[in-house]
Amino acid sequence: MATSERAEGSAKVEELKPLFEAARKVLLAGIGAIALAQDEIEDFVNRLVERGEIAEQDGRKLLHELRDKRKKEAQQIQDEVTKRVEEILVRMNVPTKADIQSLSNKIAALSKKVDELKKAQQQ
Repeated sequence: MATSERAEGSAKVEELKPLFEAARKVLLAGIGAIALAQDEIEDFVNRLVERGEIAEQDGRKLLHELRDKRKKEAQQIQDEVTKRVEEILVRMNVPTKADIQSLSNKIAALSKKVDELKKAQQQ
C-alpha cells in the first residue's frame, strides 16, 4: 500500500471515529436498557410467585422463555451490527481478516513453489 493510500485510509478512519463512538454509546445504552428491563421482569415475576398469583414452576418457565427470546434477539442484533461494520469496512476499502488470511495462504503457496524451483535448479 502506498503512503498516500495509507494516509487516505487513515483519514477515512479518523472521519468515522465519531460515528463509531456514537454507535458504541447507543449500543451500550441499549444493552443497559435490556439488562434493566430483564431485572424488572424478574422482580415482577418473583412478586407474582410470592403472592401466589402464578406457580413457581410457571414463573421459572416464563423467565426461561424470556431469557431465550432475549438471547435470540441479542444474536440478531449482533449479526446485524457485524454485517453493517463489514459493509463500512468494504466501503472504506479496508481488507477483512478473511482477505488477509487468503493473501497469507497465497504467499505461503508461492513461497513453497519458489523453494521447490530453487531446489530443482540446484540439482
